[in-house]
Amino acid sequence: MTEILHNLAGQTVIVGSGLAGLMTALTLAPEPCVIVTRAALGTETSSAWAQGGIAAAMGADDSAALHLADTLVAGDGLCDPTVAAGIITEASAAISALERAGVRFDRNTAGELSFGLEAAHSRRRIVHVEGDGSGAAIVAALVRAVKQTPSITVLEGFEARRIIMDGERVAGLLCATANGAAILPSSKVVLATGGIGGLYDATTNPMGNFGQGIALAARAGADLTDMEFVQFHPTALDSRRRPLALVSEAVRGEGALLVNERGERFMARTPGAELAPRDVVARAISAEIARSGRVFLDARDALGSRFSTRFPVISALCGEAGIDPAKDLIPVRPAVHYHMGGVATDANGRSSVAGLWVVGEAGSTGLHGANRLASNSLLEAAVMGMRAARDLSSMPASRPGTRFAERLPAPADASLVRPIVSRHLGVLRNAGAVEGAIAALLPLAEGDGPAADPAIVALLIAVFASLRTESRGAHARTDFPLKLGATDRRQMRLSQALEIARAKPPYALAPLYTLARSA
Repeated sequence: MTEILHNLAGQTVIVGSGLAGLMTALTLAPEPCVIVTRAALGTETSSAWAQGGIAAAMGADDSAALHLADTLVAGDGLCDPTVAAGIITEASAAISALERAGVRFDRNTAGELSFGLEAAHSRRRIVHVEGDGSGAAIVAALVRAVKQTPSITVLEGFEARRIIMDGERVAGLLCATANGAAILPSSKVVLATGGIGGLYDATTNPMGNFGQGIALAARAGADLTDMEFVQFHPTALDSRRRPLALVSEAVRGEGALLVNERGERFMARTPGAELAPRDVVARAISAEIARSGRVFLDARDALGSRFSTRFPVISALCGEAGIDPAKDLIPVRPAVHYHMGGVATDANGRSSVAGLWVVGEAGSTGLHGANRLASNSLLEAAVMGMRAARDLSSMPASRPGTRFAERLPAPADASLVRPIVSRHLGVLRNAGAVEGAIAALLPLAEGDGPAADPAIVALLIAVFASLRTESRGAHARTDFPLKLGATDRRQMRLSQALEIARAKPPYALAPLYTLARSA
């Protein structure tokens, strides 16, 4: 039986409890809102796993203009400069808002913010909390603040399955709970569901994050954008652990070097060397691995015995794998870390669907372009959560519809999708692999089984990838290795992507589908 939560009707519903969702709720206060989270508040979120921190041009030698310039270079020609400039300019306000919510950023003996350096940044501008435990500390502080805010209702163990529509407007949210189905009647829904890393075997994200928000929005008819741009963090700890542990870019910022199994520093002649943009480093490491080589981070000279003090979380993760970074080389490999694409939004988080906002990694504002600059993600999550809340507050409340006859879909399972995506939509792509992925994913996406929602998100990535016949940022094609002189961001809806997929020749459908079923 489906329960309709009439007592919460009309309140803004926020799906997800990472940084973006928590900041949306706190900024809305004292306006009532509801946070829906499938796990305990603040857990199973990528935000809580972030080691790097937040990029903020607040140092004496820094400026928003310098930060913007670095962002545009990393974004490889696809950033929206106006949106990027606006978000970067609000960094100081975001840091202040986080501090008011209880976040305590690391400071030096003079009481000034301590700034770290990460790849492709021209200045030390990354603010941290508890060293490399920034994400967990920030989320913990915001969770405490949310629990102390009477206007915020938290529904743990609620998994969003469908956005309920009344014509072309949002009318509510259908959730699965321990007791069955539940409906939250609302004309204002915010998706803050995180990324798509769980579609891949090698990821630093929670394995359950397969792009739920994208699937929800896509089924509701929202515009999607930049779906082909999947960022691989160059240096995940190469071990049996799943998801893979992250070895933060900040380690290279402190002087650690990348070497192959022959001891060669293969990034030495690349502009920026170890601190080149992530797409550049990930491709270089992938090339070393493709020739059956291995890649390591060497922090012995740069940090040595100081490693465990500067990076206690990473040190513990290395120890778990039997590695002492003060004395040993750290084996690394690329792993999916962030998705630049997602639901297309404006500068306030509004999607193309009336009543639907999307913030954080699930949305795509144009800040990141083709390749996210390190630590701009938590900045965007905080700023966009605040902006969306202000925009929501300016919208007059409307009575949600009463058309709630919705069947609860099966729980999502990405296990059939993961082998296809991991093999064919990785760091290096080509037409045959992408077309084969489309053919294998299409029947899953058009079905109504557990693989349908993950397959929809993966199919969108593949279709967008098939249309970008160049190599740019995090999208690298071996059959189109050059960058086009002029290019644009691309938008489409799920219905359009399905039409394109159906028109593709069914390359390698049988073997790929067999691979997926046997994995």
